[in-house]
Amino acid sequence: MGIGAGFGAVAFRYLIYGFTWLATGHPAFGQQGWVPSGHLPWLGLAFFVLIPVLGGLLYGPLIFHFAREARGHGVPEVMIAVAENGGRIRPQVTIVKALASALCIGTGGSVGREGPIVQIGAALASSLGQWVRMPENRLRILVACGAAGGISATFNAPVTGVFFGVELILREFSIEAIFTIMLSAMLADVISRVFFGSAPFLTQLPSGIALDHIANYLLVALLAALCGLIGVLFTRVLYTTEDWCDRVWRHRPEWARPAVGGIVLGLLLLGVPQLYGVGYPVMYAAFAGHYALWFLLILAGGKILACSLTIGIGGSGGVFAPSLFVGATSGMAFGLIVHHLIGPAAGEPALYAIVGMGAVFASAARAPLTALASTVEMTGDYTLTLPVMLAVAIATTVSRALSYGTIYTTKLLRRGIDIDRPTPTHAFVNLTAADAMDPFATPLELTDRTPAIERDWTALLGPLTHVHRPQALFANDSLAQALRQLVVYGRDGLPVIDVDARHVQGWLTPQSVMRAVHAYLAEAQPRITASHQAAEWAAPEAEHAPRSQLVGYRIVEHTLAAESAAVGCSLGEIAWPDGYLPVSILRERRLIEAEPTVRLAAGDRISILVPADDTSHSTAAGPDNPETTHDLR
Repeated sequence: MGIGAGFGAVAFRYLIYGFTWLATGHPAFGQQGWVPSGHLPWLGLAFFVLIPVLGGLLYGPLIFHFAREARGHGVPEVMIAVAENGGRIRPQVTIVKALASALCIGTGGSVGREGPIVQIGAALASSLGQWVRMPENRLRILVACGAAGGISATFNAPVTGVFFGVELILREFSIEAIFTIMLSAMLADVISRVFFGSAPFLTQLPSGIALDHIANYLLVALLAALCGLIGVLFTRVLYTTEDWCDRVWRHRPEWARPAVGGIVLGLLLLGVPQLYGVGYPVMYAAFAGHYALWFLLILAGGKILACSLTIGIGGSGGVFAPSLFVGATSGMAFGLIVHHLIGPAAGEPALYAIVGMGAVFASAARAPLTALASTVEMTGDYTLTLPVMLAVAIATTVSRALSYGTIYTTKLLRRGIDIDRPTPTHAFVNLTAADAMDPFATPLELTDRTPAIERDWTALLGPLTHVHRPQALFANDSLAQALRQLVVYGRDGLPVIDVDARHVQGWLTPQSVMRAVHAYLAEAQPRITASHQAAEWAAPEAEHAPRSQLVGYRIVEHTLAAESAAVGCSLGEIAWPDGYLPVSILRERRLIEAEPTVRLAAGDRISILVPADDTSHSTAAGPDNPETTHDLR
C-alpha cells in the first residue's frame, strides 16, 4: 500500500501540474508572476473569472454522476469509513477524486492537494483490501496506511504521514497499527524522493530563524493563542459559507453549482490573484519577506474566504495546505509587528511564520502531533521543535475550549455522526467505583467488630439463611475492575471503601454500574448541530421508554420447595411443556446460567420464558400480575 500511495501521490501532483499548465501556461501558477499568460493571453483579467467557471463545468458533473463523496476536502469521508463502515470506500472514488481535485486546483480552486491524496490513497487501500476479502479490523489499518502514505509522499515527511494516519484517520494507538503505517509511509516517501528529490518541502527559508532568547517563548505563546482563535474561525467560516451556498443553490441542479459559483470565486481571484490554487509560491514569498504587513493580513483572511468558497460551491480539495497558508501569513504578520515593537531581539519574522503554520493547523484539525511533525519535517530545521511544540499545545487547548468539532469532524457532526462520542468502553475505563456506587448517607467506620447476628430483629425478618464476609472495592477502582469483582464475588453488590481503607462509603450493584454507564454516555453526548440546528440525539421524554416488548411471551418465576419433585433433577431431565424455556436460576443470591446439566436444589428460583397464551398460570401470571413468584410443586 505504501508503494501504491507513493505512485498515486506522484501521479496526482503531475496531474495538478498538467491541468494548471493547460489553464495558465505554467505548472505552478505564481512562479511567473500574477499576470495570466501562456495559452490564453487574449483573455486578460477575464481569465480569473472564466477559468474557474470552465473548471466547474468539468468537475461538477464528474462528481455528481460518479462519486459524490469526492466533493469537499475528503478527509471526513475517510474518517467515517474507518470509524463506522469498517474501512470500506467505493473504488471509483480513487479516479474521480484525483480528476476532480486536479481540475479544481488547476483552474483556480483555492484548496490543498493533501486532502485529496489522503482520500485517493485511502480509497486505493480500501479497494485492495476488499478485493482480497480482508477482515474489517485489518482493512481499517490498511486504509490508514494509504492515507499515511499519501501525506508522506506529498510533503516528503514520513513521520507526519505516520501521525496523520494514526491521529486523524485510525484515531487509536496500537503497536501493530503503528508498525504497518510506518512501513507504508516510509515506502511512499522513498517513491516520492525518486521523482521530487529528498530536500525538505520548504527549502526557501531565510537563515538565522532560531529562537535566541528564552523570553521569546512568551511571544510564541501569545501567537499560539491567536492562532488557536484563527483555526476555530477558519472552521466556522468554512461551514457558514457552505450553509450559505446550500441556501442559495437549493432546488437547483447540483452538477452546475461549481460552474455558477465559479463566477464569485473568480471575482475574488481577480482582486487577489495570489489566492489561485494551492498557494505554495505565495508561502515561499511570505517567508522571504516580500509582502507588507497589510497585504499579509489580506492574504490570511482572503485564503480563509477563498478556500471556504471553493468548497462551498462544490469544489474538491483539501484544507491542510490552506491552514498552513493562513498560519504562515498570520505568523509572518505577527513577526513583523513584534519586530517593529521590540526590534531584533524578537527574532526573525519568519520564525513566527513557521510557528503560526503549525499552530493554525493544530487548532483547526486538533492534531498536535501531526502539526508538530509536519512543521519540523517540512522546514528540515529541528531546532524549531520546542517553540513549535509549545505553539501547537496552546493552539490545541484554545481550540478545544472554544469548539467541540474540528475542521474535519464538524462535517460529520452536521450529518448527525459523532466519531468522537464516548463509548461504553470509555466509561468502564474513565469511571470509578465511587462514581457508580449508591453512597451511604453517613460513611461507616471500618472497625474489627464481632458480628452480633442473634438479635431480636431476626424474628421480624425471619430465619437467618446465610452469613459471609463480602469482598470490598476501593473507591478509585475502575468500573472495569469493579465489574469483574461483581461477577466473581457479589451479584447482590459489594461495599466500596475509601482509598485509605478507613470508611465504607457506599454499595455498588450491577444496576448502579449500568446506571452510571448510561449517565456517562448521556451527559457526555454533545449536541449535534446540523445545518438547521438539529435537536439532540433523542427526545428527553422518550429516554426511558422501552424500544420494544417481547410479544407472545411472559417470564414466570418458580421457587422450588423442599418437597418439589424437581429437586435433585437436572434441567435437561425435566419434560418442559412446548414453548417453555428456563433462562436463569438464582441460588443463594447467585445467578446461575440455565444449562441443561445444572441440578436443581430446594430454594432455587427459576425464571422461565413461557408463551403468553398459556392458561396454566392464568391466575398468577396473567396480564394484571405478570411478575408473581410461584411455588413449583
